[in-house]
Amino acid sequence: MSLKVAVVTGANKGIGFAIVRGLCKRFDGAVYLTSRDEKRGRDAVAALENEGLHPKYHQLDITNPQSLKAFHDYIKEKYGHIDILVNNAAIAFFFSKARGVPAAIQAEETLRVNYFSVLSTCEILFPLLRNGARVVNISSSYGHLSYIPSEKLRQKFQDPNLTVSELSDLMHQYIAAAKQGTQSKEWGNSSYVVSKVGLIALTKIHQRLLNDRDIKVNAVHPGYVDTDMTSHMGPLSIEEGAQAPLFLALDAPDSVKGEFVWFDKRIVSWADNKPVKEY
Repeated sequence: MSLKVAVVTGANKGIGFAIVRGLCKRFDGAVYLTSRDEKRGRDAVAALENEGLHPKYHQLDITNPQSLKAFHDYIKEKYGHIDILVNNAAIAFFFSKARGVPAAIQAEETLRVNYFSVLSTCEILFPLLRNGARVVNISSSYGHLSYIPSEKLRQKFQDPNLTVSELSDLMHQYIAAAKQGTQSKEWGNSSYVVSKVGLIALTKIHQRLLNDRDIKVNAVHPGYVDTDMTSHMGPLSIEEGAQAPLFLALDAPDSVKGEFVWFDKRIVSWADNKPVKEY
């Protein structure tokens, strides 16, 4: 059997870095740490090599289709397939980062990275997934559908026949509303929430489309983790934040697919009342 391949996006620091570390310890195959910034990525690889681990590196900017295509071509030529894909790369305008940034800019940029660029990553890399592969989308507790105020919108997101095109249209509708300043009543005031709700909806659509290939696609809330993204306010370490993603990548039963999984490895309902414990 040919060598297995795992890929983690946005992995030069934080949860992505810890996921690469965990995969290097347990995954029998090539583990790719990817990052937008090559120097930071190679420094991260060097840090793991100092721990006696052996990740591989490739530059990958998920917001750049040319970068995605170059990575696709590299993996296709060298291995021909991917067995684990962890979509970790994301941004957030939290706390001080959001001060003074207009809602319209926050909406456009957050969805560009957290939804549309992840969608591009999937569209370009999914043809390399082997039967039996696993895709792990790093979401958030804020991706819970209850954070969307409008019942009508919640129903649209839950539609079992929702298509990728229709979902992307919803994301564009939110951006348009944010530019007009009319988003609060139906969408709420957080672009991050909308981006992660969109990611979970995408997870469920992709699972439906890939069922016949025994490919598992799941979304996960890794917990409130001490990272740059949370301004280091999270109580969990990056190793703790990596536990649930690693569970889905390596250990979850094959029956776990198209699910929203909590940091403590529970499958939670996306649409019902959100779990009380969010970290």
